Amino acid sequence: QVQLVESGGGLVQAGGSLGLSCTASGRTFTNYGMGWFRQAPGKEREFVAGVAWSGTTDYVESVKGRVTISRDNAKNTVHLQMNSLKPEDTAVYYCAVRWGAVVRIRDYDYWGQGTQVTVSS
Repeated sequence: QVQLVESGGGLVQAGGSLGLSCTASGRTFTNYGMGWFRQAPGKEREFVAGVAWSGTTDYVESVKGRVTISRDNAKNTVHLQMNSLKPEDTAVYYCAVRWGAVVRIRDYDYWGQGTQVTVSS
């Protein structure tokens, strides 16, 4: 079956950097979009960034300039590099994949289990 496994979360001070990775397995992911969402306590899960099969990227405004998403199609992996982290970036981060275009709503076919990112002030 399809599995998405995230890694790289942790505790970092404000202004620091953290990289998250997600590896997908269980099927062929040709033409699948890959994205990262996050959910802070008491808040809705929100889109952070996404990358299409073609490499086209999309970012939510609050992370533009601080976050870079990339993917390796040969390895079915997606990476999220986060710099200049802020306490408001604290959340559980989820990897997700969907057939076709990246979208900002939670209409994704498969989800990872989530990894905690905590930014201390």
